[in-house]
Amino acid sequence: MPRIHLGDWVDSGVDWLVGHLSWLFDAVKAVMEGMYDGIDAVLAAPQPLLMAGILAVVAWWLRGLPAGVLAFAGFALVDSLDLWDQAMSTLALVLVATVIALVISVPLGIRAARSQAVSAIVRPVLDLLQTMPSMVLLIPAMLFFGLGTAPGVVATLIFALAPGVRMTELGIRQVDAELVEAAEAFGTTPRAILWRVQLPLALPTIMAGVNQVIMLGLSMVVIAGMVGTGGLGGAVNQAIGQVDIGYGFEAGVGIVVLAVYLDRVTGALGAQLSPLGRRAAAKERTRAWSYRPRPAVALAGVVVLALVAGGIGLFGPSAGTSEASGTDVGKGKEIRIGYIPWDEGIASTFLWKEILQERGFEVTTTQYAAGPLYTGLATGQLDFQTDSWLPTTHAEYWAKYGERLEDLGKWYGPTSLELTVPSYVKDVNSLADLKDHASEFSGKIIGIEPSAGMMSLLKKKVLKEYGLAGTYDVVDGSTPAMLAELKRAYGRRQPVVVTLWSPHWAYSDYGLKKLKDPEGAWGEGDGVHTLARKGFAADNPRVGRWLRDFSMTEEQLTSLEARIQKAGKGGEQDAVRGWLREHPGLLDKWAPVAGDGAMSQAAG
Repeated sequence: MPRIHLGDWVDSGVDWLVGHLSWLFDAVKAVMEGMYDGIDAVLAAPQPLLMAGILAVVAWWLRGLPAGVLAFAGFALVDSLDLWDQAMSTLALVLVATVIALVISVPLGIRAARSQAVSAIVRPVLDLLQTMPSMVLLIPAMLFFGLGTAPGVVATLIFALAPGVRMTELGIRQVDAELVEAAEAFGTTPRAILWRVQLPLALPTIMAGVNQVIMLGLSMVVIAGMVGTGGLGGAVNQAIGQVDIGYGFEAGVGIVVLAVYLDRVTGALGAQLSPLGRRAAAKERTRAWSYRPRPAVALAGVVVLALVAGGIGLFGPSAGTSEASGTDVGKGKEIRIGYIPWDEGIASTFLWKEILQERGFEVTTTQYAAGPLYTGLATGQLDFQTDSWLPTTHAEYWAKYGERLEDLGKWYGPTSLELTVPSYVKDVNSLADLKDHASEFSGKIIGIEPSAGMMSLLKKKVLKEYGLAGTYDVVDGSTPAMLAELKRAYGRRQPVVVTLWSPHWAYSDYGLKKLKDPEGAWGEGDGVHTLARKGFAADNPRVGRWLRDFSMTEEQLTSLEARIQKAGKGGEQDAVRGWLREHPGLLDKWAPVAGDGAMSQAAG
């Protein structure tokens, strides 16, 4: 059967949309980011415990005193885990995605309920949205809207859209036909029947759909974190990238707290809005623990808490002006750095964050997979990244995006790529030895991300060069998964062959052997380059000069990596500061400012 080039058609369609409708995508992006920024600002304004109190009052109003107490305890736990800002960012993203999804899904569900033709058209589309792997949704979202909040919102609302449409249609179709006929018999217009009969009676089912939209939105935040949405999804992705089980569990707990809170609140809100629900609540016997304040009282409580927060200065420090110094050359200018969660990338990224902040710049750092990182640089949404392995490992990305990037030079090298086995594995010392020991390794090579340039080189060249293509299967996965498998096998003293590279901390933590490459299939060692968006050096000539002149020795890099590894998640910046204090003079060497003022005066 002939090959159907469906993927090529989709690529062409996406390219056409990007080329001809970019103005529309930019407008939609501006609306979504404006909504997100507004909601996030409101949620992040009060101090955490004040905001937890406000959310607890809402839970008390809707579900009673125990729910309010548990809500406060849950959000207090999130604050104690130092995840408050991320949790509020995630809540803002889910709320924006939910609002937009409901604006689309409820009218569409109403229309589908009143027209069999519309229902027949909508149903397969919803089936496609619900069964399409969520990761796939990020690809067009990233191409249309770039990196950051907007693609995360779009991917989330697309993934969560279907239950809103289905439950709205189901709720209206379930309304007793005799009630509708009675309303028609009294001369009620179709619009009035919809608003006065069908929607009120369908409200519990519709609210169940709202609940499902929110839950699916929360389930998508971790995937959306891969394109820089931040929040708890970004925290989970960082933990995965660094195999940090504890931090990943803490971020997961934060998502659970949000999920439980939103699930209970939306469920109770549906009962409050439904006429039948209000009637049932009125018949319930009131007890102390089930007492719920009236809406006016709950609103007054929220307002009082907000006023208290403002009155005692709990809305955060006011923006002040700092005195300019000789080293404050950045004047608060923002610089955005992206990084891959490789050790040298983390070390160099947080090193430059500290250096630039010391020089007066505002720096934001965000973790990405390799593909989104290069896309962000090429589209100008990131300023630079410090961990590009050229000319070999990241050759595919350079070939695709090189015309839209600036190479600011190599700061470390040469590096090396290798296959590695534990030192207790005997008689396997080179790549050529692997062929006769395939059964010992179960015919598997544990790989990393399939998008990594190293994986492409391994599959297309290295295996063929040593006749291993039919003998071994390369297991695609991720760097954390590879390290976890190495740790598991090493602890049990089992044979395992993994993809690794130098420098890497695994060589200091485990006894490992780099398999020799007598045929030179891996090629010459790469250099670690700094790549920037087109025009970055012209926009920031001083920073561009610093980055071009930057270099680190192996001793400097490995000692900084070890310091950061010891500090653990969240301690990267403190580790860099301590390391710089132990290496006086490096900051001024890498980012010199002395004499600039004198030269400027002389030039004037």
